[in-house]
Amino acid sequence: MPAVEINFTALPAHVRTARLIAAAVARRAGIEGALLDEIRLAVGEACSRAVGVHQRQAPTVPVTLTILDEPDAFVVTVADRGGDDSVRGDADDPFAELRGEAGLTAAVDEVLDVLPSGFGLAVIAGLVDDLDVVRAPTGTVVRMTWKSPTRDNVAEGSEAS
Repeated sequence: MPAVEINFTALPAHVRTARLIAAAVARRAGIEGALLDEIRLAVGEACSRAVGVHQRQAPTVPVTLTILDEPDAFVVTVADRGGDDSVRGDADDPFAELRGEAGLTAAVDEVLDVLPSGFGLAVIAGLVDDLDVVRAPTGTVVRMTWKSPTRDNVAEGSEAS
């Protein structure tokens, strides 16, 4: 049951890294093809949602990505701390300076204004076998499970026996 856990700063550029890590772990577990693409997309959606929450509510706290390869499931968890009042900055808009310089959060805010609330979770729900979203005062945990994922490499190896 290999596990990978990473914490990353809430920046959109790190979402790509999280997707690549999830895909690499899935590939190492023998997952290939369309399922690998679904894992990559679902992880990207969950991490993008968490980054958006953090940028608005907890910019100094990292997002946590955990990946478990269990015998009967591939499980990815993305946890944010967006609901924790103790980690929020004192300023009304902690990214006010960045908005003028890089437009980084302005672009994120534009996307969030256009898309309905929960849009990313709806996309994820269509890609996973089981989606568990737990909201608490300290944040949200999105747990995505693919049950008995097809492992092409493992299947090919077992045929040769």
